[in-house]
Amino acid sequence: MLKKFLSLLLVYQIINMVSMSPVYAGPKEEKQARFAEKVKRGILDFGTGTDARVEVMLNDKTKLNGYISEAGEDSFIVVDAKSGVATTVAYPQVKRVKGNNLSTGARIAIAVGLAIALLLAVAIIGASVSGD
Repeated sequence: MLKKFLSLLLVYQIINMVSMSPVYAGPKEEKQARFAEKVKRGILDFGTGTDARVEVMLNDKTKLNGYISEAGEDSFIVVDAKSGVATTVAYPQVKRVKGNNLSTGARIAIAVGLAIALLLAVAIIGASVSGD
């Protein structure tokens, strides 16, 4: 019994060693550049204007609340809605971004849902009126 157990354990270890693959750990700068690019895409998806409300946490623990007034190649501008103070933020400075706007797809889905609900309401009311 012990020999069988040890042989199965040995087979398991051999399979485990063969199936392992090396993991590439890129330099920290490369990882930060990829994250900055991801932040940039996210900011561009939010758009600009007073509807593009965001909460931005910077690497130095600073929090910015407001809307995106401008998004450029290297940075974007967050304007505080209450005070009107504009802050330019470089994409690599960002630790986290939370947004409160709806994407175009979400707006279309809401509009279609409202239209279907309106049509159903008209159909139900029309059926009840003609049924009298």
